[in-house]
Amino acid sequence: MKEIKTIEFKDDILYLIDQRKLPIAYEIFQCKDYRDVDFAIKDMVVRGAPAIGATAAYGVVLAAKEFLNEEKEVFLSKMDEALNILNNSRPTAVNLMWAIGKMRRLIEENKDLSIEEIYQKIREEADRIYEDDIKTNKAMAKHGNEVIKEGATILTHCNTGALATVGYGTALGVVREAHYSGKNIFVYADETRPRLQGGRLTAWELVQEGIPAKLIADNVAATLIRDGKIDVILVGADRIASNGDTANKIGTFMLSVVAKAYNVPFYIVAPTSTIDFDIESGQGIEIEERDSTEVTHIEGIRVAPEGIDVYNPAFDVTPWENITGIITEKGIIRAPYKENIMKLKED
Repeated sequence: MKEIKTIEFKDDILYLIDQRKLPIAYEIFQCKDYRDVDFAIKDMVVRGAPAIGATAAYGVVLAAKEFLNEEKEVFLSKMDEALNILNNSRPTAVNLMWAIGKMRRLIEENKDLSIEEIYQKIREEADRIYEDDIKTNKAMAKHGNEVIKEGATILTHCNTGALATVGYGTALGVVREAHYSGKNIFVYADETRPRLQGGRLTAWELVQEGIPAKLIADNVAATLIRDGKIDVILVGADRIASNGDTANKIGTFMLSVVAKAYNVPFYIVAPTSTIDFDIESGQGIEIEERDSTEVTHIEGIRVAPEGIDVYNPAFDVTPWENITGIITEKGIIRAPYKENIMKLKED
């Protein structure tokens, strides 16, 4: 197994694999302060809900380090400003708000300590989020492997692998686990327009791991499903409402509709940190709309005519009715989702 280190923090610098450059080039992007982290999240140097959460946590570490020599009141004020900036870097992935929320509560609860002591607690919390993500992903992979049959053909969408997390992956982590356990699986990876995360990133990870796979254009998936070529669909999530409605990369909803029509199991794979217990349904999830050039250009080359308007939502919402199960580190949640999701909150 080839280890992919999406995120690494050492010597007060956050190192990120620059996912804008893969698979043509493998480059490392350095974040030396929280503003670099804000840029890295906004510009999708790093992407994937769990990876964004961990990256934001280290952004708070960098902010605290920068303001170590300030007076306490100034330190707290500047930290609040940095937290707000990081919290607003992208609107849909709840792991970002989850990580920043943890840091905000930690600072508030320890504001009477010295600045150095607060910094140490922030650093320890970021390291904990980092380590917990890897453990969580491996736990999800084991639970998810239970639904993968010997010789299964799996369809994936977007990138849900090590690149979307601190390590191992969510939906692609389940694929890895099935592969390592000798189930002789085969993967079809959607290219995932407009940013081609499936074509650029998932395909790269599958090649690195030696997992048998084929890359397909997004509009091939429905034909494969109709023709009985897909046994199970595994996708990730950027936010899950308390009723099970799930926001994920644009195109996920479309897959879920076809899967339901042809009785193909459709699973969400995400940590419980991706669940937003405060949102009743998918209608409460803010959907990010990104720059039109993501659609009109590919690698900087214009492929659409000048003057055409563009609608470019980054995510869509799949209703709970289309979801077979939600695979988490605590097990597989099934309908009735609202009741079973709220049990996790009680845990």
